[in-house]
Amino acid sequence: MAKKKLRAKSKSKSSSSAPSKKRNAPVRFHLKNTMGKQVATVAALQYQSWNNLPLEDINPLFQRQMVVGQQIMLARVLLKKGCIVPEHSHHNEQLTYILEGALKFWIDGKEIVVNAGETLCIPSNMPHKAEAIEDTVDLDVFAPPRADWINKTDQYLRGKK
Repeated sequence: MAKKKLRAKSKSKSSSSAPSKKRNAPVRFHLKNTMGKQVATVAALQYQSWNNLPLEDINPLFQRQMVVGQQIMLARVLLKKGCIVPEHSHHNEQLTYILEGALKFWIDGKEIVVNAGETLCIPSNMPHKAEAIEDTVDLDVFAPPRADWINKTDQYLRGKK
C-alpha cells in the first residue's frame, strides 16, 4: 500500500496574500493502523517520569513500563532473579542497557553476561534468550516500536502459546 503524504492546513489570521515573516513550525504526522484502517495522528512531545507510568505485570518475575514514539520505543524492564525470557526474535533493532543487576544472553552461538553499566546491541531478526542472574533493572530501546508489546500479544513472555 502506498503511503500518502499528509499536509497540515495552515490557519492564517491575515487575509493578506503578502508572505508572512514568521514560518509555521512543521506538523509531523504518522499513520496508525486501527482495526485495518490507517488513521493520521500528530506526533506529540512526551515528557514522562517512570514514577507516573503504569507498571505492567507480564508474569510473576517480569514487569515493564514503556514510552512509545513514532519510530522508537523505550522500555524499563524489571526482572527478578531467575526470570527467563524465552528465545525469540523480532524485526526491531534492540539496544539493552543494564541499570542494576545482570542478564545472561544466549545469542549468536555465544553466552554473554551484561552487567550494570553495560550495553548489548541486538540486530534485527537475531534469535536471543535471556536470564536474570540477579534482580535486574534494564532499559531496552527498540526501533521501530514493538507492536507485540504495545498490543499485549507477546505471548512468549506471558507463558502462553
